[in-house]
Amino acid sequence: MSKPTFTQIIRSVLAAAFGVQSNKNRQQDFEQGSLLAYIIGGLIFTVLFVLLLSTLVSKITGN
Repeated sequence: MSKPTFTQIIRSVLAAAFGVQSNKNRQQDFEQGSLLAYIIGGLIFTVLFVLLLSTLVSKITGN
C-alpha cells in the first residue's frame, strides 16, 4: 500500500465535494492517506470555489 499521489488527493477531494466519491475510494483514502493532506486539499478547494462563485456573481451583476 503506497501513499496517494497529489493527483489522487485532488481527485478524491473533488469527488467528495460533488458527492460522487465511491465507497472503495473513500476506504482507500482513510487507510492510505494522510488526514492533513485531505483537510488542506478541502480547504484550498473551498476557498477557490467561493472565490470563483463571488467572481461570477460580481461579473453577472456588473459590480
